[in-house]
Amino acid sequence: MKRLFSGFLAVFICLVTLRIPVAADLELTSPSVILIEASTGQVIFEKNATERRSPASITKIMTLLLTFEALENGKISLRDSILTSEHAAGMGGSQVFLEEGETQNLETMIKCIVVASANDASVAVAEHIAGSEQAFVDLMNEKAVELGMADTHFEDCCGLSDSDLHYTSAKDVSIMSRELINNYPQIYDYTGIWMEDITHTTARGDSAFTLSSTNKLIKQYPYTTGLKTGSTSKAKFCISATARKDEIDLIAVVMGCENGKTRFKEAATLLNYGFSVSNLFRDENDFELEDIKLKGALQQGVGVAFSGPFSYLDTENRDISGIQKELQLPEVVEAPIQAGDVAGYAVYSLNGQEIGKTEIIYTESVEKAGFKDYFMQAITYLLF
Repeated sequence: MKRLFSGFLAVFICLVTLRIPVAADLELTSPSVILIEASTGQVIFEKNATERRSPASITKIMTLLLTFEALENGKISLRDSILTSEHAAGMGGSQVFLEEGETQNLETMIKCIVVASANDASVAVAEHIAGSEQAFVDLMNEKAVELGMADTHFEDCCGLSDSDLHYTSAKDVSIMSRELINNYPQIYDYTGIWMEDITHTTARGDSAFTLSSTNKLIKQYPYTTGLKTGSTSKAKFCISATARKDEIDLIAVVMGCENGKTRFKEAATLLNYGFSVSNLFRDENDFELEDIKLKGALQQGVGVAFSGPFSYLDTENRDISGIQKELQLPEVVEAPIQAGDVAGYAVYSLNGQEIGKTEIIYTESVEKAGFKDYFMQAITYLLF
């Protein structure tokens, strides 16, 4: 009997140890949360994710998104000198105490926004990009609509507003967070900074100021890569936390938490759960495809390419090694052809069921050839 009992006990311990966590195990007090995988956007866990709430400083995620977008478009440069206006210098809340007339380069301002959650730096950058904070806020709201953020409206660029018209949701925060880290991974050059000194240069001379990160997960959670915290009396404590483990990037958004310590704890709980159940398949689609034969054009073929990589996230402990890929492309196409148009698809299936697809697009435009074109081609061939 002792041997039998010991055997049962060993099996029980093994099962408890190896048991895969389930969403029901998550003990979260925060009223609104969401957990997504970044490359696919797939929701792993959510709770009241579309509930509209005051976002506090996680508003600055959109400010950063538009800043990096303007950098990519060449509208601004990291070396730009950003002038602090009276309006920007007058911001309350979290700040780096910029003085009216003080200048900092854009890269320093980005550090102030990301690391210290500086309201004054956020407004100064907004004014530099759009001419005024209000004009920049209009751009923020336009971007929110473009991204499908149905439960978002901004009234300022830093999150200091307690207006009922300044709101977002955990789902929408995850959308703009995903857009930022996927399109502008250089944001990680700043979100991992724990402490760094900047120099204030004013009429009184130079003085050092130490930026200290508001994101305590940088020290508390080993897989942390970013992103942004926020807190006001109305919003309470919020965070959009990004983390990477085993080439999987997760985004955990926590809103309306009662205190800062619990905010970080529940974000880490979400991330741990996500990593424990996630299995990611990724196909980079980085090889060249053969040209498709052409009819009605002078050239014989037209180039095609994958529109991008393909990612699939499994959270049900399935074997994804058997994922199959099928190219669905026509053998012949007729001109005219427009570059960027969809030529076909790379279709992915698991156990006989389609799980997703990636577009294959034309890489060049081809005009339809007429009689004159063929005649001139014949003359050229005969003469040369």
